[in-house]
Amino acid sequence: GLGLASSSSLIFGRKRIGTREAAKFASSSTMNFVGPWMLGASTKQPYIASKDTTLRNSRQFTAGPGPSGSQPGLSRSTLIMNAGTSSSASSKAPGTFKAFKAEDNIRQELIDMEPYIPILPYEILAQKLGRKPSEIVKLDANENPFGPSPKVKQALKDAPFLHIYPDPECVFLREELAKYTNVPMEHLLVGAGADELIDLLFRLFITPGKGQSVVNFPPTFGMYKFDSDVNGAKCVNLYRDEQFRLPIDQLEALYKGDGNDPRMIFIASPNNPDGSTVSDAELKRILKLPSLVVLDEAYFEFASDNRIGWVLEHSNLVVLRTFSKWAALAGMRVGYGAFPLAVIKHLWKIKQPYNVAVASQMAALVSLQDKQDLLAKVELMKKERTRFYQVITEFDWLHPYPSSSNYV
Repeated sequence: GLGLASSSSLIFGRKRIGTREAAKFASSSTMNFVGPWMLGASTKQPYIASKDTTLRNSRQFTAGPGPSGSQPGLSRSTLIMNAGTSSSASSKAPGTFKAFKAEDNIRQELIDMEPYIPILPYEILAQKLGRKPSEIVKLDANENPFGPSPKVKQALKDAPFLHIYPDPECVFLREELAKYTNVPMEHLLVGAGADELIDLLFRLFITPGKGQSVVNFPPTFGMYKFDSDVNGAKCVNLYRDEQFRLPIDQLEALYKGDGNDPRMIFIASPNNPDGSTVSDAELKRILKLPSLVVLDEAYFEFASDNRIGWVLEHSNLVVLRTFSKWAALAGMRVGYGAFPLAVIKHLWKIKQPYNVAVASQMAALVSLQDKQDLLAKVELMKKERTRFYQVITEFDWLHPYPSSSNYV
Protein backbone atom coordinates (compact mmCIF):
# COMPACT_ATOMS: atom_id res chain seq x y z
CA GLY A 1 0.00 0.00 0.00
CA LEU A 2 0.91 3.68 0.01
CA GLY A 3 2.38 5.34 3.08
CA LEU A 4 3.38 8.99 3.57
CA ALA A 5 6.82 9.31 5.13
CA SER A 6 7.49 13.08 5.37
CA SER A 7 7.31 16.29 3.38
CA SER A 8 10.21 15.14 1.24
CA SER A 9 9.53 11.52 0.40
CA LEU A 10 7.00 8.74 0.06
CA ILE A 11 7.19 5.06 0.86
CA PHE A 12 5.74 2.61 -1.66
CA GLY A 13 5.64 -0.84 -0.10
CA ARG A 14 9.14 -0.92 1.35
CA LYS A 15 10.71 1.43 -1.24
CA ARG A 16 11.23 5.09 -0.40
CA ILE A 17 10.81 7.49 -3.34
CA GLY A 18 11.39 11.24 -3.56
CA THR A 19 8.59 13.76 -3.94
CA ARG A 20 9.46 14.43 -7.58
CA GLU A 21 8.87 10.79 -8.33
CA ALA A 22 5.74 10.96 -6.21
CA ALA A 23 4.44 13.93 -8.17
CA LYS A 24 5.17 12.18 -11.43
CA PHE A 25 3.47 9.05 -10.17
CA ALA A 26 0.45 10.96 -8.93
CA SER A 27 -0.10 12.82 -12.20
CA SER A 28 0.38 9.93 -14.58
CA SER A 29 0.03 6.59 -12.85
CA THR A 30 -2.93 4.39 -12.20
CA MET A 31 -3.53 2.92 -8.76
CA ASN A 32 -3.57 -0.88 -8.79
CA PHE A 33 -4.60 -1.22 -5.18
CA VAL A 34 -7.53 -0.18 -3.00
CA GLY A 35 -7.35 3.59 -2.69
CA PRO A 36 -6.77 5.63 0.47
CA TRP A 37 -8.15 8.96 1.55
CA MET A 38 -5.48 11.64 1.28
CA LEU A 39 -5.67 14.92 3.17
CA GLY A 40 -4.12 17.79 1.23
CA ALA A 41 -1.42 19.83 2.93
CA SER A 42 -2.84 23.26 2.28
CA THR A 43 -6.54 22.71 1.67
CA LYS A 44 -7.06 19.98 4.28
CA GLN A 45 -9.67 18.53 1.93
CA PRO A 46 -10.06 14.80 1.38
CA TYR A 47 -9.15 13.34 -1.99
CA ILE A 48 -10.07 9.81 -2.96
CA ALA A 49 -8.00 7.44 -5.06
CA SER A 50 -10.01 4.34 -5.79
CA LYS A 51 -9.01 1.08 -7.41
CA ASP A 52 -7.90 1.44 -11.04
CA THR A 53 -8.51 5.21 -11.09
CA THR A 54 -5.90 7.90 -11.70
CA LEU A 55 -4.86 9.95 -8.68
CA ARG A 56 -6.48 13.37 -8.60
CA ASN A 57 -4.92 16.70 -7.62
CA SER A 58 -1.30 15.85 -8.22
CA ARG A 59 -0.36 19.26 -6.82
CA GLN A 60 -0.69 17.67 -3.41
CA PHE A 61 2.44 15.65 -4.20
CA THR A 62 4.70 18.55 -5.30
CA ALA A 63 7.95 19.02 -3.43
CA GLY A 64 7.99 21.64 -0.71
CA PRO A 65 8.51 22.34 2.93
CA GLY A 66 5.00 21.37 3.98
CA PRO A 67 1.96 23.14 5.40
CA SER A 68 3.89 26.16 6.71
CA GLY A 69 5.83 26.81 3.47
CA SER A 70 4.93 28.51 0.23
CA GLN A 71 4.24 25.26 -1.59
CA PRO A 72 1.53 22.76 -0.71
CA GLY A 73 3.95 19.93 0.09
CA LEU A 74 2.98 16.68 1.82
CA SER A 75 1.18 16.58 5.11
CA ARG A 76 0.66 13.82 7.59
CA SER A 77 -2.15 11.82 6.05
CA THR A 78 -4.58 9.24 7.18
CA LEU A 79 -4.83 6.20 4.91
CA ILE A 80 -8.15 4.43 4.99
CA MET A 81 -8.60 1.32 2.88
CA ASN A 82 -11.85 2.00 1.07
CA ALA A 83 -12.50 -0.71 -1.50
CA GLY A 84 -14.73 0.17 -4.42
CA THR A 85 -15.11 3.86 -3.50
CA SER A 86 -15.03 6.37 -6.32
CA SER A 87 -14.08 10.03 -6.11
CA SER A 88 -17.69 11.09 -6.49
CA ALA A 89 -18.99 8.85 -3.75
CA SER A 90 -20.62 10.53 -0.78
CA SER A 91 -20.46 9.45 2.85
CA LYS A 92 -23.36 9.04 5.20
CA ALA A 93 -23.93 11.89 7.58
CA PRO A 94 -22.61 11.31 11.10
CA GLY A 95 -25.03 9.52 13.36
CA THR A 96 -26.93 7.67 10.63
CA PHE A 97 -25.07 4.35 11.00
CA LYS A 98 -26.45 1.43 12.93
CA ALA A 99 -24.75 1.06 16.30
CA PHE A 100 -22.20 -1.73 16.54
CA LYS A 101 -23.38 -4.77 18.46
CA ALA A 102 -20.79 -7.47 19.13
CA GLU A 103 -23.12 -10.46 18.95
CA ASP A 104 -24.41 -9.39 15.54
CA ASN A 105 -20.87 -9.85 14.21
CA ILE A 106 -19.75 -13.01 16.02
CA ARG A 107 -20.11 -16.51 14.58
CA GLN A 108 -23.33 -17.97 15.94
CA GLU A 109 -21.74 -21.30 16.88
CA LEU A 110 -19.28 -19.46 19.13
CA ILE A 111 -22.09 -17.57 20.82
CA ASP A 112 -23.86 -20.88 21.48
CA MET A 113 -20.84 -22.94 22.61
CA GLU A 114 -20.13 -23.76 26.23
CA PRO A 115 -16.86 -22.35 27.61
CA TYR A 116 -13.96 -24.61 28.50
CA ILE A 117 -13.46 -24.74 32.26
CA PRO A 118 -9.72 -24.71 32.99
CA ILE A 119 -8.04 -26.02 36.13
CA LEU A 120 -6.84 -23.44 38.63
CA PRO A 121 -3.17 -23.08 39.67
CA TYR A 122 -1.88 -23.22 43.25
CA GLU A 123 -1.88 -19.50 43.97
CA ILE A 124 -5.47 -18.99 42.79
CA LEU A 125 -6.70 -22.05 44.68
CA ALA A 126 -4.91 -20.82 47.79
CA GLN A 127 -6.56 -17.43 47.48
CA LYS A 128 -10.01 -18.93 47.00
CA LEU A 129 -9.60 -21.41 49.86
CA GLY A 130 -7.86 -19.01 52.21
CA ARG A 131 -4.91 -21.38 52.58
CA LYS A 132 -1.20 -21.35 51.86
CA PRO A 133 -0.13 -23.07 48.62
CA SER A 134 2.05 -25.40 50.73
CA GLU A 135 -1.09 -26.70 52.42
CA ILE A 136 -2.65 -27.87 49.14
CA VAL A 137 -2.03 -31.24 47.50
CA LYS A 138 -3.01 -30.71 43.88
CA LEU A 139 -4.00 -33.83 41.91
CA ASP A 140 -6.58 -32.49 39.44
CA ALA A 141 -4.35 -31.90 36.38
CA ASN A 142 -1.93 -34.86 36.42
CA GLU A 143 1.02 -32.54 36.98
CA ASN A 144 4.48 -33.74 37.94
CA PRO A 145 4.96 -33.44 41.74
CA PHE A 146 8.77 -33.40 41.48
CA GLY A 147 8.87 -30.17 39.51
CA PRO A 148 11.29 -29.31 36.70
CA SER A 149 14.98 -30.08 36.56
CA PRO A 150 17.02 -27.84 38.90
CA LYS A 151 19.13 -27.03 35.86
CA VAL A 152 16.09 -25.37 34.26
CA LYS A 153 15.78 -22.93 37.14
CA GLN A 154 19.46 -22.08 36.91
CA ALA A 155 19.32 -21.63 33.15
CA LEU A 156 16.37 -19.25 33.41
CA LYS A 157 18.15 -17.30 36.13
CA ASP A 158 21.14 -16.80 33.83
CA ALA A 159 19.15 -16.31 30.60
CA PRO A 160 20.84 -13.57 28.52
CA PHE A 161 18.25 -12.88 25.81
CA LEU A 162 14.83 -12.61 27.44
CA HIS A 163 14.46 -9.17 25.88
CA ILE A 164 14.83 -10.57 22.33
CA TYR A 165 12.08 -12.27 20.30
CA PRO A 166 12.44 -16.06 20.32
CA ASP A 167 13.66 -18.25 17.49
CA PRO A 168 10.52 -18.78 15.36
CA GLU A 169 11.76 -22.19 14.22
CA CYS A 170 13.01 -23.47 17.61
CA VAL A 171 16.10 -24.78 15.81
CA PHE A 172 18.20 -25.80 18.82
CA LEU A 173 15.23 -27.44 20.52
CA ARG A 174 14.20 -29.33 17.38
CA GLU A 175 17.76 -30.55 16.90
CA GLU A 176 17.72 -32.00 20.40
CA LEU A 177 14.22 -33.43 19.89
CA ALA A 178 15.42 -35.19 16.74
CA LYS A 179 17.98 -37.02 18.88
CA TYR A 180 15.40 -37.80 21.56
CA THR A 181 12.76 -39.13 19.16
CA ASN A 182 14.94 -40.49 16.32
CA VAL A 183 12.77 -38.49 13.93
CA PRO A 184 14.41 -36.04 11.48
CA MET A 185 13.92 -32.44 12.60
CA GLU A 186 12.19 -31.46 9.33
CA HIS A 187 9.25 -33.55 10.56
CA LEU A 188 9.13 -31.80 13.95
CA LEU A 189 7.22 -28.68 14.96
CA VAL A 190 7.17 -27.10 18.42
CA GLY A 191 4.11 -25.35 19.82
CA ALA A 192 2.98 -23.42 22.87
CA GLY A 193 1.81 -26.68 24.35
CA ALA A 194 0.40 -29.52 22.30
CA ASP A 195 -2.88 -27.59 22.54
CA GLU A 196 -1.60 -25.06 20.02
CA LEU A 197 -0.70 -27.83 17.57
CA ILE A 198 -4.19 -29.32 17.89
CA ASP A 199 -5.70 -25.93 17.10
CA LEU A 200 -3.36 -25.49 14.10
CA LEU A 201 -4.49 -28.83 12.68
CA PHE A 202 -8.10 -27.69 12.90
CA ARG A 203 -7.24 -24.44 11.13
CA LEU A 204 -5.48 -26.38 8.40
CA PHE A 205 -8.04 -29.11 7.75
CA ILE A 206 -11.39 -27.57 8.72
CA THR A 207 -13.36 -24.84 6.96
CA PRO A 208 -15.71 -23.36 9.60
CA GLY A 209 -19.39 -23.83 9.04
CA LYS A 210 -19.08 -26.30 6.15
CA GLY A 211 -20.22 -29.35 8.12
CA GLN A 212 -16.78 -30.98 8.00
CA SER A 213 -16.37 -33.52 10.79
CA VAL A 214 -13.78 -34.95 13.15
CA VAL A 215 -14.04 -38.05 15.33
CA ASN A 216 -13.63 -37.99 19.10
CA PHE A 217 -13.67 -40.93 21.56
CA PRO A 218 -15.09 -39.81 24.94
CA PRO A 219 -14.37 -39.96 27.75
CA THR A 220 -11.07 -38.40 26.73
CA PHE A 221 -9.06 -35.18 26.68
CA GLY A 222 -11.48 -32.25 26.41
CA MET A 223 -9.46 -30.10 24.01
CA TYR A 224 -10.44 -32.14 20.93
CA LYS A 225 -14.09 -31.22 21.38
CA PHE A 226 -13.22 -27.67 22.44
CA ASP A 227 -11.11 -26.97 19.34
CA SER A 228 -13.74 -28.62 17.18
CA ASP A 229 -16.33 -26.14 18.46
CA VAL A 230 -14.00 -23.15 18.18
CA ASN A 231 -13.08 -23.98 14.58
CA GLY A 232 -16.60 -24.70 13.38
CA ALA A 233 -16.24 -28.46 12.86
CA LYS A 234 -18.83 -31.14 13.50
CA CYS A 235 -17.55 -33.33 16.33
CA VAL A 236 -18.69 -36.96 16.04
CA ASN A 237 -18.47 -38.58 19.47
CA LEU A 238 -18.02 -42.35 19.46
CA TYR A 239 -18.06 -43.45 23.08
CA ARG A 240 -15.65 -45.98 24.50
CA ASP A 241 -17.03 -49.09 26.19
CA GLU A 242 -16.79 -49.90 29.91
CA GLN A 243 -13.18 -50.99 29.44
CA PHE A 244 -12.40 -47.75 27.58
CA ARG A 245 -11.82 -49.63 24.31
CA LEU A 246 -12.23 -47.83 21.00
CA PRO A 247 -15.41 -48.58 18.97
CA ILE A 248 -13.52 -49.18 15.72
CA ASP A 249 -16.47 -50.91 14.01
CA GLN A 250 -18.58 -47.79 14.58
CA LEU A 251 -15.72 -45.65 13.30
CA GLU A 252 -15.41 -47.59 10.05
CA ALA A 253 -19.18 -47.41 9.53
CA LEU A 254 -18.93 -43.60 9.27
CA TYR A 255 -17.10 -43.79 5.95
CA LYS A 256 -19.39 -43.65 2.93
CA GLY A 257 -16.98 -42.28 0.33
CA ASP A 258 -19.45 -39.47 -0.47
CA GLY A 259 -17.11 -36.58 0.23
CA ASN A 260 -18.38 -36.17 3.79
CA ASP A 261 -16.01 -38.57 5.53
CA PRO A 262 -14.31 -37.29 8.72
CA ARG A 263 -11.29 -35.07 8.17
CA MET A 264 -9.47 -36.07 11.37
CA ILE A 265 -9.54 -38.75 14.09
CA PHE A 266 -8.22 -37.91 17.56
CA ILE A 267 -6.84 -40.68 19.78
CA ALA A 268 -5.18 -40.12 23.16
CA SER A 269 -2.80 -42.95 24.04
CA PRO A 270 -2.46 -43.25 26.98
CA ASN A 271 -5.98 -41.96 27.26
CA ASN A 272 -7.06 -39.35 29.74
CA PRO A 273 -8.78 -40.18 32.17
CA ASP A 274 -8.22 -43.96 32.36
CA GLY A 275 -4.63 -44.44 31.14
CA SER A 276 -5.42 -47.10 28.53
CA THR A 277 -3.47 -47.34 25.27
CA VAL A 278 -4.38 -48.19 21.69
CA SER A 279 -2.72 -51.36 20.43
CA ASP A 280 -0.51 -51.57 17.35
CA ALA A 281 -3.14 -53.66 15.57
CA GLU A 282 -5.91 -51.16 16.36
CA LEU A 283 -3.82 -48.21 15.22
CA LYS A 284 -2.86 -49.91 11.95
CA ARG A 285 -6.53 -50.66 11.29
CA ILE A 286 -7.50 -47.03 11.90
CA LEU A 287 -4.65 -45.77 9.70
CA LYS A 288 -6.25 -47.53 6.72
CA LEU A 289 -9.09 -44.98 6.83
CA PRO A 290 -8.87 -41.89 4.57
CA SER A 291 -8.51 -39.40 7.45
CA LEU A 292 -5.67 -37.73 9.31
CA VAL A 293 -5.08 -39.72 12.50
CA VAL A 294 -3.85 -37.55 15.39
CA LEU A 295 -2.24 -39.73 18.07
CA ASP A 296 -1.78 -37.78 21.29
CA GLU A 297 1.10 -39.28 23.29
CA ALA A 298 1.19 -36.65 26.03
CA TYR A 299 2.00 -39.37 28.60
CA PHE A 300 4.42 -41.28 26.37
CA GLU A 301 7.24 -41.42 28.93
CA PHE A 302 4.97 -43.27 31.37
CA ALA A 303 4.01 -45.93 28.82
CA SER A 304 5.87 -48.55 26.83
CA ASP A 305 4.41 -47.69 23.41
CA ASN A 306 6.36 -45.49 21.02
CA ARG A 307 4.74 -44.71 17.66
CA ILE A 308 6.34 -41.38 16.78
CA GLY A 309 8.56 -43.09 14.20
CA TRP A 310 5.47 -44.34 12.39
CA VAL A 311 5.03 -40.83 10.98
CA LEU A 312 7.83 -41.60 8.54
CA GLU A 313 5.84 -44.54 7.19
CA HIS A 314 2.26 -43.24 7.22
CA SER A 315 1.20 -40.12 5.31
CA ASN A 316 -1.93 -39.71 7.46
CA LEU A 317 -0.41 -39.97 10.95
CA VAL A 318 0.49 -37.15 13.34
CA VAL A 319 1.96 -37.82 16.80
CA LEU A 320 1.78 -35.14 19.50
CA ARG A 321 3.79 -34.96 22.72
CA THR A 322 4.43 -32.51 25.55
CA PHE A 323 6.96 -31.43 28.16
CA SER A 324 4.18 -30.82 30.69
CA LYS A 325 4.16 -34.24 32.35
CA TRP A 326 7.54 -36.00 32.29
CA ALA A 327 9.61 -32.77 32.37
CA ALA A 328 7.23 -30.88 34.71
CA LEU A 329 7.01 -27.85 32.42
CA ALA A 330 3.22 -27.50 32.37
CA GLY A 331 3.57 -23.84 33.30
CA MET A 332 6.00 -23.18 30.43
CA ARG A 333 3.63 -24.48 27.70
CA VAL A 334 5.89 -26.50 25.41
CA GLY A 335 4.61 -29.28 23.17
CA TYR A 336 5.81 -30.77 19.93
CA GLY A 337 4.62 -33.01 17.16
CA ALA A 338 5.89 -35.22 14.36
CA PHE A 339 4.13 -34.60 11.05
CA PRO A 340 4.26 -35.88 7.48
CA LEU A 341 6.14 -33.41 5.29
CA ALA A 342 3.01 -32.77 3.21
CA VAL A 343 1.29 -31.50 6.38
CA ILE A 344 4.08 -29.70 8.22
CA LYS A 345 4.97 -27.44 5.30
CA HIS A 346 1.55 -25.82 5.62
CA LEU A 347 1.63 -25.70 9.41
CA TRP A 348 4.79 -23.60 9.18
CA LYS A 349 2.81 -21.03 7.19
CA ILE A 350 -0.08 -20.66 9.61
CA LYS A 351 1.56 -20.85 13.03
CA GLN A 352 2.25 -17.64 14.93
CA PRO A 353 5.83 -16.56 14.12
CA TYR A 354 7.10 -16.33 17.72
CA ASN A 355 4.82 -18.91 19.31
CA VAL A 356 7.22 -20.47 21.83
CA ALA A 357 8.78 -18.04 24.30
CA VAL A 358 12.52 -17.73 24.88
CA ALA A 359 12.18 -19.06 28.43
CA SER A 360 10.04 -21.98 27.29
CA GLN A 361 12.47 -23.02 24.55
CA MET A 362 15.34 -22.78 27.00
CA ALA A 363 13.52 -24.83 29.66
CA ALA A 364 12.64 -27.58 27.19
CA LEU A 365 16.17 -27.72 25.77
CA VAL A 366 17.76 -27.99 29.23
CA SER A 367 15.21 -30.66 30.18
CA LEU A 368 16.27 -32.81 27.24
CA GLN A 369 19.91 -32.32 28.19
CA ASP A 370 19.05 -33.42 31.75
CA LYS A 371 16.68 -36.18 30.67
CA GLN A 372 18.41 -38.92 32.68
CA ASP A 373 17.46 -37.28 35.97
CA LEU A 374 13.92 -36.51 34.80
CA LEU A 375 13.32 -40.00 33.43
CA ALA A 376 14.59 -41.49 36.70
CA LYS A 377 11.83 -39.54 38.45
CA VAL A 378 9.36 -40.91 35.89
CA GLU A 379 10.38 -44.41 36.97
CA LEU A 380 9.69 -43.49 40.59
CA MET A 381 6.19 -42.31 39.61
CA LYS A 382 5.56 -45.53 37.70
CA LYS A 383 6.51 -47.58 40.75
CA GLU A 384 4.22 -45.46 42.91
CA ARG A 385 1.45 -45.93 40.34
CA THR A 386 1.77 -49.71 40.67
CA ARG A 387 1.80 -49.55 44.47
CA PHE A 388 -1.24 -47.26 44.55
CA TYR A 389 -3.15 -49.54 42.16
CA GLN A 390 -2.46 -52.57 44.35
CA VAL A 391 -3.58 -50.78 47.50
CA ILE A 392 -6.91 -49.52 46.14
CA THR A 393 -7.85 -52.94 44.72
CA GLU A 394 -8.39 -53.95 48.34
CA PHE A 395 -11.46 -51.71 48.52
CA ASP A 396 -14.58 -53.57 47.35
CA TRP A 397 -16.31 -50.33 46.41
CA LEU A 398 -13.53 -49.18 44.08
CA HIS A 399 -12.75 -50.51 40.61
CA PRO A 400 -9.34 -49.23 39.45
CA TYR A 401 -8.33 -49.51 35.80
CA PRO A 402 -4.80 -50.46 34.78
CA SER A 403 -2.99 -47.30 33.70
CA SER A 404 0.01 -46.52 31.49
CA SER A 405 0.06 -42.89 32.58
CA ASN A 406 0.96 -40.94 35.73
CA TYR A 407 -2.47 -41.45 37.31
CA VAL A 408 -4.95 -44.23 38.09
